[in-house]
Amino acid sequence: MKKIWQDNFIPYMFLLPWLIGILGLTVYPMFMSLRMSFTDYDFTKPDSAQWIGFGNYIRMFGSLFGITDFTAGSGKIMRVDPYYLKSLSVTFTYVFTSVPLKLIFALLVAVLMNQKLRFVSFYRAVYYIPTLLGGSVAIAVLWRKLFEKEGLINGLLSSIGFTNLPGWITNPKYALGTLVLLTVWQFGSSMIIFLAGLKQIPMDYYEAASVDGASKVQQFFSITIPSLTPVILFNLVMQMISAFQTFTQAYIIGGGKGGVLNSTLFYTLHLYLQGWTYHEMGYACAMAWVLLIIIGSFTAVIFGSSKLWVSYGNGE
Repeated sequence: MKKIWQDNFIPYMFLLPWLIGILGLTVYPMFMSLRMSFTDYDFTKPDSAQWIGFGNYIRMFGSLFGITDFTAGSGKIMRVDPYYLKSLSVTFTYVFTSVPLKLIFALLVAVLMNQKLRFVSFYRAVYYIPTLLGGSVAIAVLWRKLFEKEGLINGLLSSIGFTNLPGWITNPKYALGTLVLLTVWQFGSSMIIFLAGLKQIPMDYYEAASVDGASKVQQFFSITIPSLTPVILFNLVMQMISAFQTFTQAYIIGGGKGGVLNSTLFYTLHLYLQGWTYHEMGYACAMAWVLLIIIGSFTAVIFGSSKLWVSYGNGE
């Protein structure tokens, strides 16, 4: 045993910073977060934590069962969160709308960028720029200015004859749509990954299909899409996880409170408000763990269903 330790001492020393980081900055905070999710804890009062069992989870889902108030494990009367289900609805709508649109748009642009065009490398770089900038506060502020009642978008629409234009950000009907449009605009990373996948498809497939009389559209659906299914799987999972965690755009564009009639009250924004604005850190921790379960469940479903639609080109 001593010999093994001596032989591996230097490798373990190189691993030590990573081990300290993963234990101190990931594992321990996750354990403490799980523990706090069962407490009523105001982080501005370090000694205020009270064990309430599943009280925080009842606050989230109690309205589904007609509960408005209940007595927690500590004997404290607690009120069900009236905005929790709204935040779930907004987030699900955003994810199920933005992710498919983003992937479809990224794939179409990747197919175009895979053609032999002049300055194609320049175009690829230009299309990737929104991904680098899109998640920043500056772009969120710019997007809000563009879609205001007197913003540039309405100015352009007015110049071509449209009248009675709404404030896209302040109108509950369109506020979420502007955020969907913003995330679709950030298609660059998915485009690059699709482009890499397109480069791996043998040209022999297309040549054989052309000889058989297949049109470009038929080749796209019969060759390109099946060959790209592993890449589609990867992009779908990554973009789905990212969409569930969207925060900056909703916070800035929605004015930090979820927008008009909570039309942009994303789950992460609601979590942030509960924890850092209202100081209910125990409840925020419970919300974080539910979000983890939601993301994990959707990821498991996607991977579980992948055997039905993903082809790896080796008969699997």
